[in-house]
Amino acid sequence: QVQLVESGGGLVQPGGSLRLSCAASGSIYTINIMGWFRQAPGKQRELVATISSNHITNYANAVKGRFTITRDNAKNTVALQMNSLKPEDTAVYYCNLLNRPTFDNYWGQGTQVTVSS
Repeated sequence: QVQLVESGGGLVQPGGSLRLSCAASGSIYTINIMGWFRQAPGKQRELVATISSNHITNYANAVKGRFTITRDNAKNTVALQMNSLKPEDTAVYYCNLLNRPTFDNYWGQGTQVTVSS
C-alpha cells in the first residue's frame, strides 16, 4: 500500500511559476516511477511528466522546456517545478507512483492549478 500526499497547487498569473510537491509513503519498491498527470474539466487525464527511481525523465510535449520534474529517493518525494505557466495548464494535477515489480499504481488526491489573470 502506497499513500501519496500532494501540495503546492493554487492560483497563478500567466507567465508565473508554481511548484508542486508529493510525498509518498508505504510499500515503495526501490524501482519505481513517479510522475504527474493532469485533468482539465471535460478532458481526459493526461501525462505531464514522469521520473524513474534512476532519474530518467519524460515530459509531455505541451510542457517540455517549461516544467521540470525532480525526485528525492531518500525522502520519497517528487516535485514539479512549473514555469512560464499558461492558461492551458489549468487543471487538477495528480501525483502518481508505479511500483515496477508489481505494476501497482497509486494516485494522490489531486491539487488544483489555475492559471489566470
